[in-house]
Amino acid sequence: MASPTAALSKVRTFDALEDEQAKKLARALAEAQDTTVFVNGTALQLPAAAQQVLLEALRRLSEGEAVSIGTPERLLNTSQAAQMAGISNSYLRKLTDSGIIPVEYRGTHRRIRPASIEAWLASREQPPTGQQDDKSQN
Repeated sequence: MASPTAALSKVRTFDALEDEQAKKLARALAEAQDTTVFVNGTALQLPAAAQQVLLEALRRLSEGEAVSIGTPERLLNTSQAAQMAGISNSYLRKLTDSGIIPVEYRGTHRRIRPASIEAWLASREQPPTGQQDDKSQN
C-alpha cells in the first residue's frame, strides 16, 4: 500500500525573539557541547528525535525567525480509504460524491481522513433511528 499523505493540523506559531535574546541564544547554541532540558527542576534527557526538533526550533529563533509547529494528520487516497473500509474504489467515490464520506481535494486528487472512514463504518453498525428490534414487537 502506498504511503499516506499528511496535512498539517493544530498549527501553532511562536513570534521571533527580540534581537538581543536571539543573539544570546545563537551564542549559546554555537558553544553548546550538551543540551540539557529542565522540566519542573528535573534534568531530562530527550530522545534524539525530540532533541533535533528542539534544536531546530531554537536555531530558527536564534536567527530571528518566527517558528510554527504543527501536527501532521494522515490523509488517505481513494484506494487506501476503500481498502480500509472494505469496499470497492468506485463505491467509495460514490460515497464521497454524495457527501456521505467527507473528502478533501489536493488538486484533482481526493484525500480522505481515516477518522471519516471510521465514522462511516461505525454509522453502518448502528440501526437506523426509529427502527425497533423485531423481538420487542412480539
